[in-house]
Amino acid sequence: MTFQRKQNQEVNPYLRAAFLKIVDNQLKANDPLETRETFDRLVAQGVSKEDAKVYIAQAVCVETYDILKHNTPFNLQRYVKNLQRLPKEPKE
Repeated sequence: MTFQRKQNQEVNPYLRAAFLKIVDNQLKANDPLETRETFDRLVAQGVSKEDAKVYIAQAVCVETYDILKHNTPFNLQRYVKNLQRLPKEPKE
C-alpha cells in the first residue's frame, strides 16, 4: 500500500520533513503513547512503516494548523481522536 497525495496537491519538502521528524521523535519517546499504538496498528493492517508515519504526520499537521490558526495550546484529546481515525483522513 502506497500513500497517495490528492491530485494537484503540492508538498513542501521542508514541512514534510519537519512533521515526519515530530512523528519520529514521538515514536522514539513513546510520547504520546497513542502515537506508537497508532503506528503499530497501521503496520499490522498492512500499511508500510513509511506510510504509517505519513498518516500520523497528517494528524500532527492538523493539530499544528489549529494551534497556529486559533492561537490555542496543543489539544491531546483531539490529537488522539485523529490518530484513532487513521488511516481515514483527520477531520478536526
